[in-house]
Amino acid sequence: MSRNWINLWLLLGVVIIPFPTTVLADAFAHAGTDRDRRVAVVLYALAAAAMSAPWLAFFAYLRRHPRLLGEGLDRAFVSDQRVRPVVGMALYLTAAALGWFVNPVLGLVGIGVMILFHALTSEGLRHLWARRRRPA
Repeated sequence: MSRNWINLWLLLGVVIIPFPTTVLADAFAHAGTDRDRRVAVVLYALAAAAMSAPWLAFFAYLRRHPRLLGEGLDRAFVSDQRVRPVVGMALYLTAAALGWFVNPVLGLVGIGVMILFHALTSEGLRHLWARRRRPA
């Protein structure tokens, strides 16, 4: 897959996510029914899981073309980052299942946890662990 297709796939997620975000906000903020909330959580979680998928192709492309890596980045960084989209897809799908079958609020909490996970690991998992090990 060429980098142009990977970029288009990434951008597709960016332009799609506002719709499920609005549906989710409306379902919870405007006293939607329980079913409305379930559908909204599942819709958002599926869209977010789909947004994680192109990152697998992105990191595979970077692994094959290391010359594209910025200064200070190496193959180990790319390998570490490959875990994030897999975790993202798995846990967003888990949040969707929890939101549909158990409770939409629990699914929403799962989505929030995933957003926090991605925020905390945006510089790589090794960087996160290195920060935690530094003495205060």
